Parts: sequence; C-alpha cells; structure tokens
Amino acid sequence: MPTPSPEIQAFATGFPITLLHAAVTVLILLAAAALYILLTPHKEITLIREGNTAAALSLGGVLVGLSLPLAVSLKASTTLVEIGLWGAATVVVQLLIFRLVDLMLRGLPRRIQEGEMSAATMLVGAKLATAVIISAAVAG
Repeated sequence: MPTPSPEIQAFATGFPITLLHAAVTVLILLAAAALYILLTPHKEITLIREGNTAAALSLGGVLVGLSLPLAVSLKASTTLVEIGLWGAATVVVQLLIFRLVDLMLRGLPRRIQEGEMSAATMLVGAKLATAVIISAAVAG
C-alpha cells in the first residue's frame, strides 16, 4: 500500500484536533449564551417562542457578539487549555460589558419585551461594537 501524501497525513492528523477545538469553543459559546439568558431580566426564549421579533434580534446579536471574540480566541490559541482560558476570559468580559450596556440603556429590557425593534437594534449594535473591540484586543 502506498504511503499517503504529506498533505493527506497532515489532514488526517490535524482534522480531529480542529474538530475538538471547534467543539470546545462551541460549548463555551453555548454556556455563555445560557448564562446570558439567565442574567437577563426578561425571558428571551419565552418571548421568542411567542413571536417577539425584538427578543429574537436581541438574542441573535448576543450570540454573534459572544462568538466574535471566541473566534479570535480560537485563532490565537494552540491548545485546549489556551482555548478554555481565552474563551472564558472573553466571555466574562463580554458578559460584563453586555450588562453595562443593558444598565446604560435603561428601559431596553422592557422595550424588548414589548417588541420594540428600535430598542433591540440599538442593543445589538452596542453589543456587536463591544465584541469587535474585544476581538481586536485579543488579536493584539
């Protein structure tokens, strides 16, 4: 049997590691999203199930906002320990900033509960802006 090419060998070695790193990062994202949902004053999942588009937009923005720094952390990391450390650090910073944004933009949770799209759009914009800044900080 011929020896596989170096490219095939590299892929066979690297692909399982890639899947593992991605899986760990997705688990961090899911845990962070669950924590965010627990910390919000309104029940976004319930609101989304009831058809509240503002709540869906808000939660979607949170997911993208959390994933941006996690993606940069994944790119900057080479081991599972690094992924875990950088991932946890970016999530903690993001959740703190998200909370500050929620506090600064008073009344937004109530307005989102009421389905106000302008409030949800402002909240998403603020959260994505902070995600981009944190991503750049992690990237160095």
